Amino acid sequence: MPTTDSTTGLDPAVAAQRLREEGPNELGISQRRTLRDMAWDVVTEPMFLLLLGAGAIYLAMGDAHEALILLGFVVIIMAITVLQERRTDNALNALRDLSSPRALALRGGTLVRIAGREVVREDLLMIAEGDRIPADGTLLQAHELAANESMLTGESEPVAKQPADKVFAGTLVVGGQGLLRVTGVGRHTELGRIGQSLDTIALQASPLRDEMTRLTRKLVVIGLSLCALLVCLFWALRGDALQAVLAGITLAMGILPQELPVIMIVLLALAARRLAAQQVLTRRLNAIETLGQTTVLCVDKTGTLTQNRMAVAALCIAGQELDVQHLPAAADGSALPDAFHELLEYAVLASEIEPHDPMEQAFHRMAADHLVDTEHLHPAWSLAREYELSPQLLAMSHLWRDGISAHDTVATKGAPEAVADLCHLPDAERAAVSAQAARLADRGLRVLGMAKARHHTQDTWPDAQHDFDFEWLGLVALADPLRPEVPQAVAQCRQAGIRVVMITGDHPRTARAIAAQAGIANDRVITGDELAHMPPQVLAEQVRQVSVFARIKPHQKLALVEALKAQGEVVAMTGDGVNDAPALKAAHIGIAMGQRGTDVAREAAALVLLHDDFAAIVLAIHRGRQTFANLRQAMVYTLAVHVPIIGLALLPVLFGLPLVLAPLHIAFLELVIDPACSIVFEAEEGAADLMQQPPREANEPLLSSRHILLSLLQGSVVTAAVVGLYAWLLGQAAHAATASTAAFVVLVAANAALILPSRSSQTSWRSLWAGLTPVSLWVLGGTLAGLAAVTTVPWLAAPFKFAPLSVLQWLAALGAGWATVAVLQGCKRWLRVAATPP
Repeated sequence: MPTTDSTTGLDPAVAAQRLREEGPNELGISQRRTLRDMAWDVVTEPMFLLLLGAGAIYLAMGDAHEALILLGFVVIIMAITVLQERRTDNALNALRDLSSPRALALRGGTLVRIAGREVVREDLLMIAEGDRIPADGTLLQAHELAANESMLTGESEPVAKQPADKVFAGTLVVGGQGLLRVTGVGRHTELGRIGQSLDTIALQASPLRDEMTRLTRKLVVIGLSLCALLVCLFWALRGDALQAVLAGITLAMGILPQELPVIMIVLLALAARRLAAQQVLTRRLNAIETLGQTTVLCVDKTGTLTQNRMAVAALCIAGQELDVQHLPAAADGSALPDAFHELLEYAVLASEIEPHDPMEQAFHRMAADHLVDTEHLHPAWSLAREYELSPQLLAMSHLWRDGISAHDTVATKGAPEAVADLCHLPDAERAAVSAQAARLADRGLRVLGMAKARHHTQDTWPDAQHDFDFEWLGLVALADPLRPEVPQAVAQCRQAGIRVVMITGDHPRTARAIAAQAGIANDRVITGDELAHMPPQVLAEQVRQVSVFARIKPHQKLALVEALKAQGEVVAMTGDGVNDAPALKAAHIGIAMGQRGTDVAREAAALVLLHDDFAAIVLAIHRGRQTFANLRQAMVYTLAVHVPIIGLALLPVLFGLPLVLAPLHIAFLELVIDPACSIVFEAEEGAADLMQQPPREANEPLLSSRHILLSLLQGSVVTAAVVGLYAWLLGQAAHAATASTAAFVVLVAANAALILPSRSSQTSWRSLWAGLTPVSLWVLGGTLAGLAAVTTVPWLAAPFKFAPLSVLQWLAALGAGWATVAVLQGCKRWLRVAATPP
């Protein structure tokens, strides 16, 4: 597009100075946490505070070796904690680099291609089809310019632009060319203002983390009370203050389930890795466990339920309608009836030669399938004149010259009523056209009218489209096809007790039609205008009943999410545009589209679908439910193995026996053995009917009273076995170090055996060994190998103060630990029978 001589754009030196003074054209609204934030969360966990306290006491006692080992555990677990978040951030950075726009700027009279972040206020930018607009601005010139603003408005139809109109950062040019003057960059754009609203929305807390916090607080109160009692008893009975405090810390570490946060992180991180293999990127780990509670899934229409790729759905001539969606491709036109060839021919002629507009691309694709070997395509014709779409006339025309005949050919497409007006149709025909167009629109189709005209080549071209003598051809209806996986995915959600709610900026007719195709309840559609006038109590009632909302503005999406949350619903929200970002962040689980999604949406979301596959949401929900079930089994197991640890910390003091466990032993158990064993639970497939069950209640605890009772019963069995063996060995005049080593072998072996009945809620004996995964076998083998190493290798056994056992003694202790599995399974069966109502 030519510019006037006086238009030279910004001076490069002025642009560089403005970039330094006002900053780059970036939003600067990253929701990511820094490495320091992640590390601080780990350090402030009660588990690590106790480890640090124990390390300080060892230093005070002059035992720097054990202190350093304990601190080493802190570093290892901290690394595990931050690894997943850092990997996720790297993936997001790659997405951000791919989506970063570039700009063609006029500076000092020269067109230069610059990075979008270098655009400054008052820059002159040339934009054309396919460009992503990098900043807000005012159009100085426009030629058939149209922009897709769905990322801001939610409406999928392109918006025609005229000189003096506003254009917005992040929107896509789908037709024409233009020259714009930049009026706002970065945070001062419409995109930036919506993005900044994210700062006022707090991230949703993790219900599971909240429950862990409450459990930890209760255990801390119990633990501190018992620890204080133990310290006083130890000091009174044995008179060693430092040893008394160390014994108290040992008991505290035994009572407080220090590894619970570690197990949570490990299971959630592994679940995130499995989701990543299914092209679902997890930005916040707590979203995985919240997925299992989801009761409402709010989805956008364009690009989420639909393919965001227009296709011709129907052709209409003189009241005759042809459904072409399932028409087989035939380049010679044999599959498409001859009567419809001309209508498709003129649809192509009324489009750009290399279109970016999705509708025009659909015409070209269909013509390539049906008209290639016919006389209805004209690659040799030249486009001589274009008549633009305008607010006054919603139609556009292309005038073609073939270079041979004495007439030019004019092809027109536009709104049916506008094209009917150009053709001067009689009232009866106009009414028939309007009725036909309304029927097509009710099916969710975008309807265009087509017309043709002839103009003598020697005549001057008229200034207005009305001056041509147009002949009506017919209607072309286009659809944004539903994604093929959507109906089944919606049905799976319904089976799982999850209500799917469509929230779109599109027309109510389109929304209703797509909802019907997807299987979403659409008895009533509420529009944004209706929503704006609803009192809060009426809105609360409607969100419980209505599942389709159309013509919704950005701030109303957030209002709907908040209204659903106020009803006690656990809300998952999908979206891709900037207009979706506040609602994505406010929802319990925000799900952004990775391929077409904006940076702002991805930053606000907890999950990112890398392939924009709606079915992946259902897979993620299934993974969330499975992870919660596995986490529950892991926690039952973890609490059970704490009981013998507490017993070995407390009972020897009460009965005057030598101490068995020190903080180093407990750290080894709770930060190495037990978390490693917990990986077994993550690999479990879970119940086959997980997605036929309703969502668990928001107030359903991870551990019910029955789960806690099961843990106590199973832990008591192991305690009796370990303490009984330890006391028996001391009674046989065994050396205290030998007895404590044998007791430790029994303890670890029994903990490993406890995995078998804890893997599932099934109570059959066959379920003990059924479905053991390779991970389970490796972990069990690794646990026993680690036990053998720390009890038999001298330089490893020395820090633990273990004495060497004979092969027979070691195998006997191992067998005694594994023998507890029969009693453990019996406890589970008894508790299940006792809990069953008569």
